[in-house]
Amino acid sequence: MVERQRKRRDGAVALAVAATGLLLCAAGCSGSGAASDDARTAEDPVEVLHGAARNLTRAGTAKARTSMEMATGGTRVTIRGEGVYDFADQVGRLKVLLPQDPAGADGHRPITELLAPGALYMKNRGAGVPADKWVRVDTATLSDGNLVTGGATDPFAAAELLRGARKAAYMGRTSVAGAAVRHYRGKADLTVAAREASAGNRAALRAAARGFATATVPFDVYLDDQGRIRKVRHRFSFVNGQQKSTVAVSSTTLLYKFGTAVDVHLPKAKDIFAGRIAE
Repeated sequence: MVERQRKRRDGAVALAVAATGLLLCAAGCSGSGAASDDARTAEDPVEVLHGAARNLTRAGTAKARTSMEMATGGTRVTIRGEGVYDFADQVGRLKVLLPQDPAGADGHRPITELLAPGALYMKNRGAGVPADKWVRVDTATLSDGNLVTGGATDPFAAAELLRGARKAAYMGRTSVAGAAVRHYRGKADLTVAAREASAGNRAALRAAARGFATATVPFDVYLDDQGRIRKVRHRFSFVNGQQKSTVAVSSTTLLYKFGTAVDVHLPKAKDIFAGRIAE
């Protein structure tokens, strides 16, 4: 009887120890995650965002999807794009799809855009341009610095806008397209972003700072654990030059498949259209 009681007592102790071990393991895992999240919370969000463009340069390349939604006078249109981008060389290629016309007809051919420091190249730009020619636009001459004009924000310019972040908050963890990310929300100053940007984007962002209705740009950005942008949404406000009314624009860039092969060749001078472009 004494022996049976001893065995039951030893078994209960062993079970208690095992249960305690499981609890400690669970608490350890949970505590580690909480500590990691606490560490993220303790980081200065502004400093984290200032490094986002640099982390993309380190990543090298990625596939990109873009969406630009504009609202003016009760009308809302969305322009979508898809392509690749090389952050090291700051060049990319997007196929941009224009929305249907008001009658519902979808007669627009996709516009191929090549993005480069200080320049935007477009093919199938519109009436008056031969099918085999490219249109070249100096982005520094555009009042929006090509953050809006091309129907898609240059992915690296979108990242460099975060260099102008002056207010930001960590909103917690979530997921984007299956990737675990950290969500930040804040406001960027275009003037500051232009000053801190790389040489290729400096003039364009400076033009945007002068041309937009306000130099303050609200944003939501989602970074993975390597600090790379997976998704960023900016909300711009500029004045319509024809109607003098304010236009609200929401531009979203989604980045995925980092390290993908990117081969972008800019057009030769003989392939660039030099004539007048129809509006």
